[in-house]
Amino acid sequence: MIMKICIGVLVGIGLFMILADRFRIPYMRTSKAVNNLKKQQKEKTSSIDVWLSSVASFIARKIRLNEFKKAQLESDLRTAQMDITPEMFMANAIVKSLIVGVFAIPVLFIFPILSPIILFLAFILYRMNMKGISNRIRAKRAKIEYELPRFVFKIEKSLMHSKDVLEMIESFAKNAGPELKHELDITAADMHSGNNEIAITRLEARVGSPLMSDVCRGLISINRGDVNTVYWKSLSMKFADIQRQQLRLEAEKIPKKVKKLSMCLLFCFMLIYIVVILAQIVSSMGVLFG
Repeated sequence: MIMKICIGVLVGIGLFMILADRFRIPYMRTSKAVNNLKKQQKEKTSSIDVWLSSVASFIARKIRLNEFKKAQLESDLRTAQMDITPEMFMANAIVKSLIVGVFAIPVLFIFPILSPIILFLAFILYRMNMKGISNRIRAKRAKIEYELPRFVFKIEKSLMHSKDVLEMIESFAKNAGPELKHELDITAADMHSGNNEIAITRLEARVGSPLMSDVCRGLISINRGDVNTVYWKSLSMKFADIQRQQLRLEAEKIPKKVKKLSMCLLFCFMLIYIVVILAQIVSSMGVLFG
């Protein structure tokens, strides 16, 4: 068994070194030096992270995506505030799955039946990493939607004395959360340098939320000079109802969590009593048969 383990490990290392030399993957120290000079990082970078980044960069140069998929992935990455290319994003997912999949080589010599399972886990990890961007966008959208009722209320009150859409956006962005602030800052910059309606339309497209679409529609109406006080009052009431529903759902989750903790606590108490009772029975049996 020990011999098989040694053979598996040595074969895995040997194949890795041959492939690294064949594809000219740089050494860890070289990658770290180049990375530190390029980015001038103040914090120290882990050698393993830098080397894995170099491997991902090598794989990214070999990836070819069709125009539709590349454009869609670029849009998702911008929405998720991930400053990397679509090819690099896919390469990172491949590298993370390879970290798991490479263990299939030594395991093949020790427990061959486990190799397909490890490869399957690597594939699952790849799929999870590829879908991670969707989860990130969904979480960001949820945080933005959580702040929209306050944004609508602010606009409704501002309409009494001003119809300056840019001033409304910049004023609210100062006290908004990081996700909504980021989007509003981009929109304000677009409005300073271009057309207001186009900037608001881009905001709607980036967030991709039905609630944000209602807000953007109202902002475009204000920018055109329409008197839409009734629209903002009804929108404020609608968003207040949505916020109450969100709070109710969050409140309903708390008893379930408490119930799970209570069951765990009850199980621990029962386990203590069972152990004590079993200990007493064992000791009594020892006295009876001793």
